Amino acid sequence: MKMAKAIRKQAQTAERVASATADAIVADQMRSLARAFRSQAEILKKKEKQKKKQSRPG
Repeated sequence: MKMAKAIRKQAQTAERVASATADAIVADQMRSLARAFRSQAEILKKKEKQKKKQSRPG
């Protein structure tokens, strides 16, 4: 599994935990963690695209 996809999966897990917990502070922390995971996944995806673009001949 590609790293960006794995990180997005972690974001989904964090969102589920945030929805399931009764503690508002923990829920906020988990939502924040999910946002951070998504941001990191987006950065990795952009880096992968750049790498593919540079490796193309021509």
